[in-house]
Amino acid sequence: MIVIGGSWGGLNAVTKILEGLPKRFRIPIVIVLHRGKNYESQLAGLLQAKVAIGIKEAEEKEKIQPGFVYLAPPNYHLLIEEDHTLSFDVSGPVHYCRPSIDVTFESAADVFGQRVVGIILTGANQDGAAGLQAIAQAGGITVVQDPAEAESSVMPQAALATSKTHFVLPLAQIKIFLIQLHSTVHSTE
Repeated sequence: MIVIGGSWGGLNAVTKILEGLPKRFRIPIVIVLHRGKNYESQLAGLLQAKVAIGIKEAEEKEKIQPGFVYLAPPNYHLLIEEDHTLSFDVSGPVHYCRPSIDVTFESAADVFGQRVVGIILTGANQDGAAGLQAIAQAGGITVVQDPAEAESSVMPQAALATSKTHFVLPLAQIKIFLIQLHSTVHSTE
């Protein structure tokens, strides 16, 4: 399982990462981007037009499937459940955000442990830092976008200050890392 979080500039960053992933990419990805609560968008459609793998907005109680990217919907926290389904939560905002990156990352750490990769991208607040720390403590792999490259360095810097980070990479290298991870995981199956 791969979980990715971003805010200010996050859509551009996510697009650059996903554009290079091959259609056969099988590791499920959950993406949390901060959006306004009344923000109705065609985000999945916009991304799908640029990438080869399947992209969809997450649905309540949906089973996580390989080969798909799931987007957290606006105004809901997105949780990953023990039975590998997605669920929504309407509890209060975390760091003024709902969906919160921390909430999703912490649930991914609880369920997937050392089999989760957490990636923090550009953003203008500290959401995601505690979630990335939870992933590191669960034995997962943590990646932070190089703050020097980020449109807003606040989120990557907060993640670096809070948690053990395995990799600090520019977007182009994050994409390469994910392709190599996929090759490694699927060559052993």
